[in-house]
Amino acid sequence: MNSAEILTDAFDRIRGVVHDTVDGLDEDALKHRLDPGANTIAWLVWHLTRVQDEHLAELRATESLWTGRGWYERFDLPIDRNATGYGDTPADVALISAPPELLTGYHDAVHTRTVRFLGALHDRDLDAIVDTNWDPPVTMGVRLVSVIADDLQHAGQAAFIRGALTRAPAGRTGTAIVR
Repeated sequence: MNSAEILTDAFDRIRGVVHDTVDGLDEDALKHRLDPGANTIAWLVWHLTRVQDEHLAELRATESLWTGRGWYERFDLPIDRNATGYGDTPADVALISAPPELLTGYHDAVHTRTVRFLGALHDRDLDAIVDTNWDPPVTMGVRLVSVIADDLQHAGQAAFIRGALTRAPAGRTGTAIVR
């Protein structure tokens, strides 16, 4: 197994968690908050996908799918077209709402682009410096691992919220939101 295959496997796992988390939920469940300051599944999936999309666009020296392929318009959110979720407040999180098919559709489009990019990589490509704003400078390999780590954390948080929604005590929310 080469490096590109290992990275592809990691991104495939992220996609699997995203689908396992989102599939079968309605928009109300996707935007449910465990407390007033908590992130939602919709925000977490949108954010992890935006981060992956932006970083891969930078590595490919192309425009992101969000702005270049109409995903911003399809989501029709009251946010800046270049927003990725970094630094979002609880009020910003509440603005992210979308049907499950739109969330997974965008994620799948970004995933497909990511896998194509990885399929063309050679191990030596991972040593290329892609960001000199850090000490030491960031290589492509480090950037990809960083995206994977961030995305897996957010996907896991979304899965946790789904689990909490399926187990909500009757006295707290009436019934579980997800069955």
